[in-house]
Amino acid sequence: MTPFEAFLECQSVSTDTRSIAKGSVFFALKGANFNGNRFALQALEQGASYAVVDENLEASDSRVIQVADVLESLQSTAQLWRQHLDIPIIGLTGSNGKTTNKELFHAVLSKAYNVHATPGNLNNHIGVPLTLLSIQEGTDIAVVEMGANHQQEIGFLANLAEPDLGYITNYGKAHLEGFGGVEGIIKGKSELFDYLASTNKEALVNADDPIQVERSSSCSHTYFFGTQKGDVIWEPTSDTEFASIRFQAGGKWWTVTSQLSGTFNESNLAAAACVGIKFGVEPINIVQALEGYTPSMNRVEWRHTGKNRVLLDAYNANPTSMSLSVESFIKWHDTGWMVLGDMFELGADAAREHQSIVTQIEDLDAQRRCILVGRHFGATSWDGLQFDTTEELTTYWNEKGAPRDAYILLKGSRGIALEKLLPLL
Repeated sequence: MTPFEAFLECQSVSTDTRSIAKGSVFFALKGANFNGNRFALQALEQGASYAVVDENLEASDSRVIQVADVLESLQSTAQLWRQHLDIPIIGLTGSNGKTTNKELFHAVLSKAYNVHATPGNLNNHIGVPLTLLSIQEGTDIAVVEMGANHQQEIGFLANLAEPDLGYITNYGKAHLEGFGGVEGIIKGKSELFDYLASTNKEALVNADDPIQVERSSSCSHTYFFGTQKGDVIWEPTSDTEFASIRFQAGGKWWTVTSQLSGTFNESNLAAAACVGIKFGVEPINIVQALEGYTPSMNRVEWRHTGKNRVLLDAYNANPTSMSLSVESFIKWHDTGWMVLGDMFELGADAAREHQSIVTQIEDLDAQRRCILVGRHFGATSWDGLQFDTTEELTTYWNEKGAPRDAYILLKGSRGIALEKLLPLL
């Protein structure tokens, strides 16, 4: 029996013996600090129907399927399942806003279809296969998020997911170290357009982004949205901190007032509206979906704590998203507090990019109500409050007291864990 045949029988996979799904196929993945082969028999004892391994086991079991490489087997099984499903898949990548766009696409399309979207943040060389294998029979459309931190990764993931429509949210300063600079980011993310061009599939393109327009020029099928031209025309209408747009559909204008903080989310709303129109969702349902979406998972998420109103955006950070967040927050809450954490994976650009954020804060005259956390920020010319770790700031606030009755932005990379400050706020 092959792993794919086993999956067809089970239609469920597991990769961790701490959460074995009964009747699943256990793929014994391994890495630098773990080896799933050692737990294959345990997985079977806990209810897995089959175990896929790439090492000889001491004990034999007819339910063990041995392959040359478990990870490659997981990936090929996922690709075969994607082909078996034969449904439209929307693939999306980008430096910022991938998960927000995924959730917005899912919300809009769910008004008319049975939609499956990437669970959580499963968007890498393991996550994308697991996402594909979690798509159930009877699904109409799937939205697959693809992340990358180096060249050729998006191309590889696109070949696994085989998207029919692809979208790149933007080209920002994320994973500069792995991509080798901004030009490397543009090249790496554009591998999605390269895949769509080579397979005669369609690209969703922001007509207001000249890099997207240029990089998608090799695609024979394109669907544009833009403020001046495109298949879908839209306009920004934000007059508060919450992103608002209007778009044209069915011969009239439709207005969306979202719960997404930051005008940088306007293009995300427009992209989701565009996807809805392309797939025939009624405009009124598009509006309802976008207005009803509430951010979560520590991404631009407002928390009313009883003591303060906290804008929690502590899942990820890069120079582009950090700069946009600072600009937006100060625009609407010029007396609020900002707690900003280090941005990771910037390589040789780390010092310059952190200093750039410091300069921006000073130019906005916001340094007196801003606290920086992390050693990268500690190496800048900043002369305000700065702590190397979240724990040090916690100690400081326990002694001096944290802000009260304030608007507070928490923005930083995942490793800084600024959400640990919430109990004090």
